[in-house]
Amino acid sequence: MTKIQLSNVSIDIPVYNSQGRSLKKTMMGIATGGRIGLTEKGGTIIRSLDHVTLEIKANERVGLIGHNGAGKSTLLRVLSGVYSPSSGTASITGKVGSLIDISLGIDSEATGLENIYLRAALLGISKKKIDRELDNIIEFSELGDFIRMPVRTYSSGMHLRLAFAVSTMIEPEILLMDEWLSVGDNKFQQKAEKRLSALVDRSNILVIASHSRELITKCCTRVLWLEHGKILRDGPPNEVCQEYFG
Repeated sequence: MTKIQLSNVSIDIPVYNSQGRSLKKTMMGIATGGRIGLTEKGGTIIRSLDHVTLEIKANERVGLIGHNGAGKSTLLRVLSGVYSPSSGTASITGKVGSLIDISLGIDSEATGLENIYLRAALLGISKKKIDRELDNIIEFSELGDFIRMPVRTYSSGMHLRLAFAVSTMIEPEILLMDEWLSVGDNKFQQKAEKRLSALVDRSNILVIASHSRELITKCCTRVLWLEHGKILRDGPPNEVCQEYFG
């Protein structure tokens, strides 16, 4: 069964060459929202997550709120397996798919066609599936003949349409997002919204970080409010958003 379980998870990020810079340390603490500390050997660390215990079950839609640096992105990276806990344990049961950086792996010197296969390989999508869906991807991205041109010749909108078309081919049981994706002009956004909503509906668990009250209350069944790497509140969207947004 699809499930996320964290027990007393902390993430400590080392900061090198920072000893003796007390003002800088203080400002870093304010800017990142993390807590400045020292290792046993006197090295500086920022605690991005601080003893987080959390359980997310199947069919839950969880929103993450909090100011920049509160720990939202760090938590998403733990769930995606990018970060391993410095202490505590993280148990993730189910296939994880991430839309945190949809342009990861795009090669500007390669053609759009080549990048479809490159990006798909990073996402764990088989070549056979891409072969079957290639025409649909090209049609959806609206790139036309540019699909055989180097990505460096693309506009930023063309680049995002290509990355979005490939990235949303994933079929995860656990879907991780850092804000809702909005790409292209109004006409394309309508297609993108429909495709993204279908992906969310297919996933068993959704975890999304956002600064949008409307999005959180619309999409989520539960909200976690993070502050300084800790879960300050965990509850229904309307209640937690009322406290956070006012």
